[in-house]
Amino acid sequence: MKEAPEAASTIVRADQYMFQTYGRFPITLVKGDGCRLWDDTGKEYLDFVAGIAVCSLGHSSPVVCRALEEQAGKLVHVSNLYYTEPQTDLAQLLVENSFADRVFFCNSGAEANEAAIKLARKYSMEKFGPDRHVIISMQNSFHGRTMATLSATGQEKIRTGYDPLLQGFRFVPFNDMEALRASMGNDICAVMLEPIQGEGGVHPTDKKFMEDLRNICNEKNIILILDEIQTGFGRTGNMFAYKNYNIYPDILVVAKSLGGGMPIGAIISTEKISASFGPGTHGSTFGGNAASCAAGLEVIDYLIKNKLPEKSMKLGKYFFKKLMQIKKKYTVVKEIRGAGLMIGMEFTEPIAEKLVKKALDDKLIINKVSSNTLRFLPPLIITKNNINILVKWLDVNIKEI
Repeated sequence: MKEAPEAASTIVRADQYMFQTYGRFPITLVKGDGCRLWDDTGKEYLDFVAGIAVCSLGHSSPVVCRALEEQAGKLVHVSNLYYTEPQTDLAQLLVENSFADRVFFCNSGAEANEAAIKLARKYSMEKFGPDRHVIISMQNSFHGRTMATLSATGQEKIRTGYDPLLQGFRFVPFNDMEALRASMGNDICAVMLEPIQGEGGVHPTDKKFMEDLRNICNEKNIILILDEIQTGFGRTGNMFAYKNYNIYPDILVVAKSLGGGMPIGAIISTEKISASFGPGTHGSTFGGNAASCAAGLEVIDYLIKNKLPEKSMKLGKYFFKKLMQIKKKYTVVKEIRGAGLMIGMEFTEPIAEKLVKKALDDKLIINKVSSNTLRFLPPLIITKNNINILVKWLDVNIKEI
């Protein structure tokens, strides 16, 4: 009897049937638990990426799993034509733990930034007229891959090939207050920036720059949009990174770790500004679905009760100190920067990709954001022992390069 042909691997089939939009590593991950992942050969990895700052409570978190199991047995999705308890409860929790009054839910960070752009323009048009519509964004920023968020992104490599882009964006150098003031014409409706540029290389906003920016926005009635898609929910030592600067935004954009692995995003704003989004002005079919909101509710509740923002600050300082010790040993390490458990390690040479691939061979998952910069975004439940394992590996492998 003729044997059946061997089934093609997941990697072969993915490369055959899926769009080739990602430069994937040649492993198939099948299971996760806390800070660990396993591939289909049984190989175990220690994860310092957390799904790109998504799985803040770790992989297959019991907190998230219980919430999903319970909610899925009752209601997963209806539509936003009706009220649901998880959506309302999550909105209330977000408002009570932020500066704001109201929440709009969507499915991702890019959608949340789209909503923020629309809201800022609509509010400004209603208050000041159509000539005031330009949004200032930062060079080296990243806000998403939809047409509007692509247009707001200050990286040419991301924007190339999609002309004509959405008009009405003006870019200034990051942390350059003089350049920002010079760009503040009468046509400006909002300023949009990340407290820490994530995809741009883990570059924090200067405290003085942020304080001055808030003051300028107050003086000129300009909306301040903070994109906290990566920095939100405890990663930088506070529930939201804006609290590290003792300022507040007018529109806060969140996503990624809000759902603990479930797709969900949101914009959070004041009563005055949110009023511009009346019935029919904006919407989302899946936005705020019951399952994702139930997960988000438990994630935030766990963060607060277990003081994970404070713990991430302490662990981040420990991690930072260990990386600085490596920097002192090797001249190839140019700079360590970031806050809490969002840390970048920049090199003087393009060795980041080599380190990422070698780490994968050695059962460590790390991430690069450029040819010479590594980015560490571990789950917030990471331990000092986990950090020590990575630091020891970096010490050995940087030395050998």
